[in-house]
Amino acid sequence: MYKLSSLDLMESFRWKQLLLKRNLDSVACTCLALLVFTMLVLRIVLVPSVSSFGRINQENHDLIRNCSNRDLSDRRIGKDKFLEVPQIVWGLNNQKIAFARSCLTARMLNRTLLMPSLSASLFYKEIDQLQPISFDKVFQFQRFNSLCNGFVQLGRYSDIRNRTGLYEIQKGSGRKWTVERDMNQLREFSQEPYDGYEVIRIVGKNPFLWHDHWPVKDYARIFECLVLVEEIESEASRVVSKIREIGNKLRSSDSDGLVQPAPYVAVHMRIEIDWMIHCKNLERRSNINQICSSKEEIMEHVGNIAGIEPPTVVYLAVADSLLEDPSILAGWKDGFNPYEKKKLGVDGIYKKYPYLIQSAIDYEVCSRADVFVGNSFSTFSSLIALERTQKLIRMGVTSSCGMDVRWPSYAYNIKGESNSPQRWMTNMSDSSLKAISYGTNIISC
Repeated sequence: MYKLSSLDLMESFRWKQLLLKRNLDSVACTCLALLVFTMLVLRIVLVPSVSSFGRINQENHDLIRNCSNRDLSDRRIGKDKFLEVPQIVWGLNNQKIAFARSCLTARMLNRTLLMPSLSASLFYKEIDQLQPISFDKVFQFQRFNSLCNGFVQLGRYSDIRNRTGLYEIQKGSGRKWTVERDMNQLREFSQEPYDGYEVIRIVGKNPFLWHDHWPVKDYARIFECLVLVEEIESEASRVVSKIREIGNKLRSSDSDGLVQPAPYVAVHMRIEIDWMIHCKNLERRSNINQICSSKEEIMEHVGNIAGIEPPTVVYLAVADSLLEDPSILAGWKDGFNPYEKKKLGVDGIYKKYPYLIQSAIDYEVCSRADVFVGNSFSTFSSLIALERTQKLIRMGVTSSCGMDVRWPSYAYNIKGESNSPQRWMTNMSDSSLKAISYGTNIISC
């Protein structure tokens, strides 16, 4: 009988190990493929059905938002390369737009955006009045990264390892710096040799306020990831509770003796002197007469909205300069009970904070309203309408024209049927955010 040598035995054992490994790898790959296929089927079957429910708890809402935030455009974000931007300025919603543009620029460059500074005060020519405030003092840092995971990413300066240094990009300004030149610059700096630097720093005068390269849906996706810190959210909830408390007192309880949450209308009332000067000039330059609205016109249009059951509270989101003007509370239609933060007794909440936080609270109060009415040429109003449009879309509503829907929005500066304000839904398929940034009288309906 032929006997195997020790060398032959070792060789035979090695081949058996190799064959076993290949079999195990094949089984593992097959199992992995089956798992991926099963997950794809579940996503196709389950996610659309979940989005059709309007009344869902916060956990489910976040789950749906996370699922909707992952699509084929997602890609691996460079977590070891960073983009640094200057302090972001102007009002709250212009800052949100500038922040989103910064995120999308970082995404295009395949970089993580270093957490920027916002501005607690309104923008003035004097730099010392900008009062910088860290992003995570207004919005939740970890929550942002969780909700926007795979799309854009925020990093901290402590993440920098100083391996390959820093490169500065000078952004242009003025009429000669066109959208096309801006995009060409971004393409250039997304490639070698600039791609090799660990940090690219953008310098220039407010470089993310003006140029726009991305569709509305990309901005909307980032806005969905912006969640206020608990302190600010809690203050907004206190204001909303006060509004509903007054509304409950105006209404009787139901047959069971339980008081139902009273609905309220929120009106972003732009009638300040500086706004009226601006909008008159804008009407003249753009040859559009649907921008300015007097307080009398606003009151009349809001009073003609169909479906509002009196008595109801009308919360007026107005500038502090108007709080001493009693005329804004007079002349409303019977059953429409106007309140601003001073009459509501919550002005003390607002006075504790700088302008940016005050605006964030008012934004949240208006966003949560059962009915919102604003000016389509206001960035504040436009972003609220955008957020409420997203709510409707998640419920399966693609158009509110001629329909009774939850969270309807209206533009009082555009006359609709029966002298009421025009229904308002954001066109989510728009190729740029220009309409929202600078205003429009084309509001879907």
